[in-house]
Amino acid sequence: MKIAIIGTGNLGKSIAKGLITNNAITTLYLTKRNLDNISEFDGYKNVTITTDNVFAVQQSDILIFAVQPAHFESILKDIKPFLTEKHVVISTITGYTIPKIEAQVGTDQFIIRAMPNTAIAVGKSMTCLCSNSQGEKRIKIAQAIFNRLGHSLVIPESQMQAATVVCASGIAFWMRLIRATTQAAIQLGFDSKEAQELAMHTCEGAANLLITNGNHPEEEIDIVTTPKGCTIEGLNEMEHKGLSSSLIQGMVASFNKINNIKKEQI
Repeated sequence: MKIAIIGTGNLGKSIAKGLITNNAITTLYLTKRNLDNISEFDGYKNVTITTDNVFAVQQSDILIFAVQPAHFESILKDIKPFLTEKHVVISTITGYTIPKIEAQVGTDQFIIRAMPNTAIAVGKSMTCLCSNSQGEKRIKIAQAIFNRLGHSLVIPESQMQAATVVCASGIAFWMRLIRATTQAAIQLGFDSKEAQELAMHTCEGAANLLITNGNHPEEEIDIVTTPKGCTIEGLNEMEHKGLSSSLIQGMVASFNKINNIKKEQI
């Protein structure tokens, strides 16, 4: 596939790394105003770094936009004259709706919104996708790209704000839980490196149990809890201190913040 990433910041870099690692490209064009920030990609086979968005668009079929929301409109205006019927426009910009994109480039373009997370750099992203009516004809292309880089789910656009919290912000939430587990392991006698290794791989194992077995989390919890055992003692203490309610309230607060930002932009 001939892919361009327009705006190769932190997320754009993660997408690029995932695409390169998984051999998911025929050619890849990466754009950035300051090329020093993406010099690590210089020299990769079939990868071109450039400051010229129009050039990247002209050379590619799949356009992945990972720019700051404030710059997106002007970039769309610049590249609109060079869009053709071959182009698939994929936006990763939080809060920038499909109707707003259509207002810039037209309703006849294949437009898809994608909400990946930074785990895309290691091929483990949870990416949510939605599209306009035209984009539905190309949604399988987006799924093919993002399934190479993790797992994707097509959802209504009305759920994209919530998906941002659960999947994109969710990476940070899970990192904090892993950090807390690491700190506890240190207190229990492991050195810091061992503690993080235990926390990381236990977290990965828990997720893979659910993915592989298809069970509800409580079913897997029941397997490792015994009457008057240490596991249920720890779980109950965590719940008494508000573990589940704190996580839920934090995610709802994040969702409310996104909605307030969206209202300010209208």
